[in-house]
Amino acid sequence: MNKILITGVAGYIGSIAADLFLSAGYEVVGIDNYQTGYRGPVELLKKRYDDKKFRFYEADLKSDLSPILSKEKDINAVVHYAASCVVDESMKDPYKYFNNNPNSTLNLVESLLKFNINKIVFSSTCAVYGEARQVPIDENHPTDPNNVYGESKLQAEKIIRWYGDIKGMKYLIFRYFNVSGASTDGALGYSKNPSTHLTENAVRAALGIVPFYLTYQKMETPDGSPIRDYVNVLDLNAAHMKAVDYLINGGNSEIINLGTGTGNSVLEIVNKVQELTGKKFNIEQDKNPRSGEAPKLIATIDKAKKILNWSPEKTVEDSVKSLLIWYKNHPEGWEL
Repeated sequence: MNKILITGVAGYIGSIAADLFLSAGYEVVGIDNYQTGYRGPVELLKKRYDDKKFRFYEADLKSDLSPILSKEKDINAVVHYAASCVVDESMKDPYKYFNNNPNSTLNLVESLLKFNINKIVFSSTCAVYGEARQVPIDENHPTDPNNVYGESKLQAEKIIRWYGDIKGMKYLIFRYFNVSGASTDGALGYSKNPSTHLTENAVRAALGIVPFYLTYQKMETPDGSPIRDYVNVLDLNAAHMKAVDYLINGGNSEIINLGTGTGNSVLEIVNKVQELTGKKFNIEQDKNPRSGEAPKLIATIDKAKKILNWSPEKTVEDSVKSLLIWYKNHPEGWEL
């Protein structure tokens, strides 16, 4: 049985990842400082799995991690989800992002190598690319972030890559496109409020939890709304499981996009939510729509298919159905 460390285990993607890894037979050690995560998902994981399979430590990744790593012997790999990750906030509070994302990663990789742990899967973002120079976007696209969040993630990527070159750290860096959905049973999902996720906001509007606003300016697309690549959170985490196995079995370090390779417009997503729920909700235009957004951002996922034999299996419908269960039970997300 392989033993992995998951950072950010109290967050949206990290908690769903832990549940998937644990249900697949992995032993999981989780770390979170609850800066952006919640106690609810950690308590749920503790109830589902005994402490021989899942153990949690409340800790900041910038702190001394040696007490945890000296206690938890034989960790095979680390999946590093923990981060500050809201674009708008990063532009208002750059210190938080530059202090947290690169510095946490630096302390983590330095600490891991002291305990002979040299395999890491890193949660990065398509925000490292900045403005799209061609679509679809492959991994060779220039990295030129246009927000602090993207820049802080790129700095963290570079730290990992340098430790790979100099210290022998083996890594898989995943650049996510738009993540959506909840766990299949709807027990684990997205809690940030206000939400920056389109599908989540549309489902909440259909359930009468919040009003729905369009935040874009009209664009040169078939329906005038931006087209994005929406990957289901379960498909995303399935790629992380494949990445862990890949590194444990001697795979080379790589940078890989995670998306669907196809796109949906904002209005297509909204219409799909209304169709599946049978609820027509009012759509309002934000008085201050975001400017400078690209009309179309879609990933090339050929590398993920080739190296990991991964391709997405979930549909937009799957994401919406899981979110309906999640938000019916947790209309405001996790309370704790």
